[in-house]
Amino acid sequence: MTLIDVVDLSSDDELGEVDVKPVKLELDVVGRHEEKCKAQPVKNKLSKTQRTIQDSEENRSSNALSTGHSSSSILDQGQSPVDDTGISSASPICPAPLCRQFWKAGNYNDGIGSKATFQNGKNYLHVHPMFLHSNATSHKWAFGAIAELLDNAVDEIQNGATFVNVDKISNPKDGSPALLIQDDGNGMEPEAMRRCMSFGFSDKKSKSAIGQYGNGFKTSTMRLGADVIVFSRHQDKRTLTQSIGLLSYTFLAQTGHDRIVVPMVDYEFNPTTETLDIMHGREHFMSNLSLLLQWSPFSTEAELLKQFNDIGAHGTKVMIYNLWFNDDGSAELDFDTDPEDIRISGDTKKVNARLGWKEVNEQHIANRFHHSLRVYLSILYLRIPATFQIILRGRVVEHHNIADDLKFQEYILYRPQTGGTVEGQVITTIGFLNDAPYVSYHGFNVYHKNRLILPYWQVVSYLDSRGRGVVGVLEADFVEPSHNKQDFERTSLFQKLEVRLKEMTWEYWDYHCGLIGYQVKKKLKPVTPQSGVHQSITLGQSSPALGSKNTVLGKSGPSISSTLRKSVQGTMKRKEHDDILPVENVKRAKVINTGKSQSVQLGNPTGNQLKDQEAKNLMQENNKLRSKCLEYEKREGELNLKVAQLKKEMKDVDDEYSLMLAELEALGDVKEEKGT
Repeated sequence: MTLIDVVDLSSDDELGEVDVKPVKLELDVVGRHEEKCKAQPVKNKLSKTQRTIQDSEENRSSNALSTGHSSSSILDQGQSPVDDTGISSASPICPAPLCRQFWKAGNYNDGIGSKATFQNGKNYLHVHPMFLHSNATSHKWAFGAIAELLDNAVDEIQNGATFVNVDKISNPKDGSPALLIQDDGNGMEPEAMRRCMSFGFSDKKSKSAIGQYGNGFKTSTMRLGADVIVFSRHQDKRTLTQSIGLLSYTFLAQTGHDRIVVPMVDYEFNPTTETLDIMHGREHFMSNLSLLLQWSPFSTEAELLKQFNDIGAHGTKVMIYNLWFNDDGSAELDFDTDPEDIRISGDTKKVNARLGWKEVNEQHIANRFHHSLRVYLSILYLRIPATFQIILRGRVVEHHNIADDLKFQEYILYRPQTGGTVEGQVITTIGFLNDAPYVSYHGFNVYHKNRLILPYWQVVSYLDSRGRGVVGVLEADFVEPSHNKQDFERTSLFQKLEVRLKEMTWEYWDYHCGLIGYQVKKKLKPVTPQSGVHQSITLGQSSPALGSKNTVLGKSGPSISSTLRKSVQGTMKRKEHDDILPVENVKRAKVINTGKSQSVQLGNPTGNQLKDQEAKNLMQENNKLRSKCLEYEKREGELNLKVAQLKKEMKDVDDEYSLMLAELEALGDVKEEKGT
């Protein structure tokens, strides 16, 4: 038996001296576990530096075999503070949590209880391990937790990320299924890794970044499984680091900790010796490595380092294991029903529809996204660059634009106001589903900063089929999403948006339901059009709901004269609001093509516009917009590809420069030795 110092990496480690807690562990020599993962890793081209790193890792492994130790390289110099008979895992299979059902796993008994700590004259409250579970309960839906992890990869697109891979792998120790999420983003240097695995830190300063609270990694990983191990490689111009961190609810529960402890080890590549040097001192390194080998799926340091082989020059690999079960004892994530998909076990929703319409309702995307991860990921982002791919179980996820499922589309401009100040503006695409009236789905798909927050949000409950099949798409960046990114904060702006969307639904249905075979309850009286009454808005490419990259609307938005406010007349009565365009009785805002640019025109619909001719005109205009949108998207893809190529060339030049600089320094040392 020997005492190992466990470094506490909970949220208060930034505030004072690192707290150390002794934990007794038995260190037994365990043979290397050679079981290979079943998943096929994403292939990346390795640079000369990476191959050197791999050679260094293999040398460490071969040395361990020849000396009988699992990682002799860290025991070569000086006397070890612990028993160095071996630092392999103390157990070939790390024990699973006592309860594998997520909603029942919150019962935690440390026998001590949480307490405040007195450091440097100040009181600090430790984060209890029970918080890991209670914090994760914010995710009611497992796919929402997976989406949270994908957001981290999508945010790395600005740093050159080209893919995120989601796959099933096997736990090397017991063969149980585990979830892999890997990207080739910029990776995390050691300090960034610590912030990631602590609470309340966020490095995402970009306005376009999806993540912002610094809490998503913990909530999402702990919602999917009891334990997660993270491998990250980061490279800047002069330094390459590799970090491994373990966030384990199993470890904390089994050992009875009263605060969150995160074992972590860091390496830095030494270009002179072409080896990996340990960071933060050998004693700290060995104590953390011992815990990693006992509670992670890997039994030796060599197996840990092998996980970096397919990461490339930079990137991050997240492995979630000890996945949760349902209340009936079945696995929550179903990997077996479809080998190219991940499904939620037993979550196929029953559809109440006529016998002839049941199949079309069951197969509709509005139903399938609830239990199919592939379907959900296809609509998760409003726009995906041509240079980026989401790969699910070896096959690329095809992006799907919900606006493509709509017929008889209209585009409505909405500008919410608070105290006379415009808070934002958004164009909502609204229409009937292509399968209407045979499908019963309706609602709005609300995106925030390109990310789907509310899919098919039902703002109305229809009676007598009123509102049936009416679906909208919008990107509302002026409201803030909740922490789990499955809803919005219930602010006054959000409440105004909800009221406005209800109005849109009723108005669209009342005047257009005849297009899908229902009797029109309200008709518009012919009105003499006002010449020159329209509002133009320059769009960068197309309506946001059609998948455009940018929409240029101006800071204060377009102005409408007081004459226009009084001149628009008609029979459609609408309540006056302070959160919409200051126009009384606005009938519709529809996108028109003006040749070189597009505009949103506030028109005065007449009775004839509700006939078939109106539908034909709208479809023609829509086709024109789509063709222009495709042209812009093609051009955007070409530019993105060119940017990616230039970044790659710059990176290659930097790598070559680093190698030449290292060689130059080595030659300088040789000349000095000869001179002496």
